Order: sequence, then structure tokens, then C-alpha cells
Amino acid sequence: MSRPETTAPPELFYNESEARKYDSSSRMIKIQEEITTRAMEMLGLPNRPCYILDIGCGSGLSGQVLEEAGHYWVGCDISSSMLSVAAEQDSDTGDLCHADMGQGLPFRPATFDGIVSISAIQWLCYSNAADQDPKLRLNRFFSSLYTVMKRDAKAVLQFYPETPEQAVLIAQCASRVGFSGGIVVDYPNSSKAKKHYLCLSFERSYHVPRALTGAETMSVASGGAMSMAGSAAASAVGTFDALAAASGNVSVLGRERDEKTRRMTKNGRKALRKKHSVEWVRHKKEQMRGRGKAVKNDSKYTGRKRPTPF
Repeated sequence: MSRPETTAPPELFYNESEARKYDSSSRMIKIQEEITTRAMEMLGLPNRPCYILDIGCGSGLSGQVLEEAGHYWVGCDISSSMLSVAAEQDSDTGDLCHADMGQGLPFRPATFDGIVSISAIQWLCYSNAADQDPKLRLNRFFSSLYTVMKRDAKAVLQFYPETPEQAVLIAQCASRVGFSGGIVVDYPNSSKAKKHYLCLSFERSYHVPRALTGAETMSVASGGAMSMAGSAAASAVGTFDALAAASGNVSVLGRERDEKTRRMTKNGRKALRKKHSVEWVRHKKEQMRGRGKAVKNDSKYTGRKRPTPF
């Protein structure tokens, strides 16, 4: 079965029909409740009402768990249909915001006591259009996340990486903006129960929570290190230094462009940056045509340099 991330962008995949199906599924309700409860446990919130940001809140299932725990919360999501379903719940302590996390979080600095995200940030690893760069979107997301958290706050972001390389990419982008933390993998030897949690803090001495393993033994990163641990099939990520060394092996997935096309596009962009070249002139003419300007047709003389000045 194909993953939703490879089918369509989230704002299109979660249309009204999918949003209602998601919200009414007893299986999804149970999974969301379990993961959100686990995320709150990992946050280690103080024994008082806190202000929590729920990134990729969807239809508000995770928000209900936050509300039942006595917290105030704001949920943001890119899908208008999901937010419409969430708005029907009439929450007393929650609010909703339509936002694309890949463009940054639209909140004031040092606003939230804690951050949770359930099954959302892996969407940033996919390019939905030719002008979208997953690494840039991840960097923009984590930079804004760093800003909106209070200095004593923590973030727990549960996600489903399609490959170990995606987990490396996400961890690298988080560490690059200054976070400490680790990737905790619950039940690493179970194909169904396995869950990845990216735990982030500002504290250099931060120790990530212990993973749930059942009968297995599992190690996790701590004190500013990131690791994926678990079965032999799980790929170890290691420390921030190891992540930097592995950055050359990280691949980014896109739906519409294969590796050959990406290489051609990259070379094409390099050529366009060479000012007054044939490619640069043609690119500028295409831009002007797109703006409705009258532009002469291309010919064999387009972009050709004159042999001698007048």
C-alpha cells in the first residue's frame, strides 16, 4: 500500500472526504490517543495547565487528548478540510490556525510551554513542486520551532520515516539550528507498534526519555546526541558529528523528479546563474513572456555575443 506522502500534497490528500473518514475511524482515534499520551509523558510537563502547540493537528484528535489533560492548546495544519472538521468539536481550551509548517510557524517568540506533533513532519521530506526544497523547508520549520518555544520548553515530534535517510535528514536539520535531543524508537522490533519520536530541548545536558521496548533492550541518544536504535533493520544515526559526516548519503524524495532529472535541473540552474549566457537570456525572456510582456521570438542569434564592439 502506498504512503499518503507519495500520493499527493497533504492539503490535497486530506480533502473533505478523507478528513471525515480519518476523524471517524475508531482505529485512528485510538492510535492518536496513544501517541499523544506518550508524547505528553515524554514532554515531562509541570503539574499545571500549560500552553501547547500541536503541529499538524489534523481533525483535532490529539487536541482532545491535550484538552482532557487540562492544557490549553493551539493546533495548526495545512489542510483546510481537516481544520473544518476540528472546528466542529467546539473546544473550550483549544484554538486552530491554518499554516504550512514548511513555511515556518506563525507565532510570537517564546510562546509555548511544550510542542507536540503526531505523524506530520515526515511530509516535509517530500517535494510537491519543482520549486520546493525539502531541506530548506525542514530548516525553516526547525528555525521557527526554536523561536516559538520558551527556553525551558521541550518538543516531542512523532513521525514515520520512509527510510533511515529521512530520519537522518530530519535530525540533522534539528541539530543545525541549535537543538539538543535524540530520536527515540519505541518497540523497534515490531512492524506495527514501532514509533519514532524526535525529542528536542535547549539544554545541553538534556537526556531523552527511555524508549518502550517490551522484552528487547534498546539504547537512545542523550546529552546533545541523536540516534536511532532498535532491530538490525534500524539504521544507527549517532551523534551530531556523525550526522554531519553522513550528510552526503542523505537522499530527499520527490514524487515527480527522479535522480537523473534532479541532476539535469541542478546543472541547468548552474548554467542560468552565468549571467548573459544563452540559457540566461532565454530564461529571462520566458520570465517576461510569463508576465505578459511582448518579447521577440528566439533565433540562432539569441544570446550570441558580438565579435567586436561598434
